[in-house]
Amino acid sequence: MMNRTLSRKLLGSMCGISNPRLSFAQSAVNTVQREKELIKSRELEKDEPRPLYMDFQATTPMDPRVLDAMLPYQVNYYGNPHSRTHAYGWESESAMEKARKQVADLIGADPREIVFTSGATESNNMSIKGVARFYKAKKKHIVTTQTEHKCVLDSCRIMEAEGFDVTYLPVKNNGLIDLKQLEETIRPDTSLVSIMTVNNEIGVKQPIKEIGNSYYQHHSLNVYLRIFISSISIMFLISGHLCRSKNVFFHTDAAQAVGKIPINVNDWKVDLMSISGHKLYGPKGIGALYLRRRPRIRIEPLQSGGGQERGLRSGTVPTPLAVGLGAACEIAQQELEYDHKHVTVLANRLVQKIMAAIPDVVLNGDPDQRYPGCVNLSFAYVEGESLLMALKDVALSSGSACTSASLEPSYVLRAIGTDEDLAHSSIRFGIGRFTTEDEVDYTVEKCVQQVKRLREMSPLWEMVQEGIDIKSIKWTQH
Repeated sequence: MMNRTLSRKLLGSMCGISNPRLSFAQSAVNTVQREKELIKSRELEKDEPRPLYMDFQATTPMDPRVLDAMLPYQVNYYGNPHSRTHAYGWESESAMEKARKQVADLIGADPREIVFTSGATESNNMSIKGVARFYKAKKKHIVTTQTEHKCVLDSCRIMEAEGFDVTYLPVKNNGLIDLKQLEETIRPDTSLVSIMTVNNEIGVKQPIKEIGNSYYQHHSLNVYLRIFISSISIMFLISGHLCRSKNVFFHTDAAQAVGKIPINVNDWKVDLMSISGHKLYGPKGIGALYLRRRPRIRIEPLQSGGGQERGLRSGTVPTPLAVGLGAACEIAQQELEYDHKHVTVLANRLVQKIMAAIPDVVLNGDPDQRYPGCVNLSFAYVEGESLLMALKDVALSSGSACTSASLEPSYVLRAIGTDEDLAHSSIRFGIGRFTTEDEVDYTVEKCVQQVKRLREMSPLWEMVQEGIDIKSIKWTQH
């Protein structure tokens, strides 16, 4: 039987009777809405310390070694790399081609397969629109997933407006796709499959490399073995072989993966791969598109001009930025193993200490098939934006920086079946090369402190503590 306090809370919620706690909660919500507008233009006050940086999925700080490599091409070697008649152009061209090889070496590609772009967004647009339009005479179908980056989803919607048919594959509750469902979705008129390597919001790592070439190449495989394999789809890898055997091109947005996990495009049988410089401790404004030469992939260019980058991406390549991307890739290749171990230790420390101190915390995404540096946690009965503002001395995010202007819950969390209230209570912790143990411990301490404080202010949390099943209550608006 409900006690009087609880009865008043419910009656106040349903019938409009005033309740101090509920009034305070509504006031807090209004305050949050106002602060959301103010925070967009907020600047640090004089002598106010900068917050700790824990948002490495949004961007990474440039490695000082990258800046060292770039500086000579900002000051002394400033020639246009496409000028072929003098030393200034030759110097810049040589530096550009060295950077192209450094990018290629990191992913096991041929330098001739690397096209410099302005970033992963442009690379994704070039891949989806370029392939679809080039092969549109015979193929009008594209396959992607519901949890892709917004630039991929928006590109697919544009192709739908141009008459293409797009299948948006759902993902399982752990964020991974069902490979059997992918295979069934591919049609004779499918031109492209686009699935990201590491999700930018929940860190789930779609295991791209296939695990059974004979499964895709020899259809005489025993049906019972095929059923067994599909039953452990968590171990399945998105198959480039599957796409190759069906004459379908395979693109992956690897912006959150390149330089962080081992990648070999030939082993993965990837045809197109998008790369971003500022996600791997390089400069902003530069990225690359890997475009396989054998078998050759053709795309329709998005922009016209001087025919640079083999006519695929016209425009002068910014030599300093290209040099920075190349240096970042070389450093990442050298320190890949160390970085991954460092990030893994800190991520485990963060998750374990938070979950040991606070109940009702959910790790979003598969706990094993993931990049450890992206930790997405939902704190039940806490509004995520309120927690972000309470943690003003730690730079965190509630999701993708590219969609942070929206107050809607993350479409990625909705796609994995997260309840809307939990989706609104999620925080993304980004850990990287320069994150320290002390920073993680400080973040945990502040997070635990503020979650407990906000829950003390929440009437829902009090109701849960009294044993009330919140989901069984039918609330009405008034």
